[in-house]
Amino acid sequence: MKKGITIIITVVSIILLWYFLIKPQDYQIRVTAKTFPGTVNQSLKAWNNSLENASIIQLEDLEQLKQSIVTGDSIHTYIWNISPINDSTSQLKVDVIDIDHSFKNKLSIPFADTNFEKGSRKFVTDFMSYLNKHIKEFKVTIINEEELPSTYCACVKHKTTQIKKANAMKDSYPFLNSVLIGNGLQLNGVPFIEITDWNIYKDSVAFNFCYPILKTDSLPFIKDITYKELKGSKTLKAIYNGNYITSDRAWYALLDYAKKNNIAVKAKPIEFFHNNPNMGGDALYWKTEIFMPLADQDE
Repeated sequence: MKKGITIIITVVSIILLWYFLIKPQDYQIRVTAKTFPGTVNQSLKAWNNSLENASIIQLEDLEQLKQSIVTGDSIHTYIWNISPINDSTSQLKVDVIDIDHSFKNKLSIPFADTNFEKGSRKFVTDFMSYLNKHIKEFKVTIINEEELPSTYCACVKHKTTQIKKANAMKDSYPFLNSVLIGNGLQLNGVPFIEITDWNIYKDSVAFNFCYPILKTDSLPFIKDITYKELKGSKTLKAIYNGNYITSDRAWYALLDYAKKNNIAVKAKPIEFFHNNPNMGGDALYWKTEIFMPLADQDE
């Protein structure tokens, strides 16, 4: 009998020690998102930027972020863990911590629905509302492998963040279009961007914004414009419908598809834009062809 009581006391003591001193989070929330991890990652960062007294950093990979919120006399930390369930669904596990009141939270949570729990659930629910609204604003369709033909083009170079990519294009579009036509060059297709560097962890991109042109024997010198050939390549292709600001959602979808199907790719997408955003209209009807080059090709 004494031995049994000793074992029970030991087990209970270990559980209490783990719960109060070792268990990393005060509270955990699990929700399901009807999209892939890349969209959750970018949406969470965009939503964070709309909040006061909030900061966010990406941890080891796209699927883990740490968000801090100043609320009252506390700093609440949310560790967002994003796991793909299938091609169109992700599991979000959110660990919530209030370091200054951690012991109090852990003591109270088993016995009552505390304000800390209610506030944490509301915070995650607010993000999910933001995310679900955004999901309705675009569509990504994976086409699978396709050959991208060679194209001769005139380009301007940019280096910016993913979220500012569309603004950089918008600033260059009138210049590129008018200068090329003004110098007698014949356009030969829709404008496109060629990503030359994508830092996935810093959300930064360098790219060429280009117009296909007919190559002639004598091309005029135009300041800030370079001529080049976009070499044909084997690629994974997707169709993106939505605002060009968030066309990178298709980049993540292609990376997820490539990973799932054991296809080696180079994270340097190429986007062809079939609509002029300045003409307005429902962005869901705008079409972008997006190509992710396969890795086993010569540069």
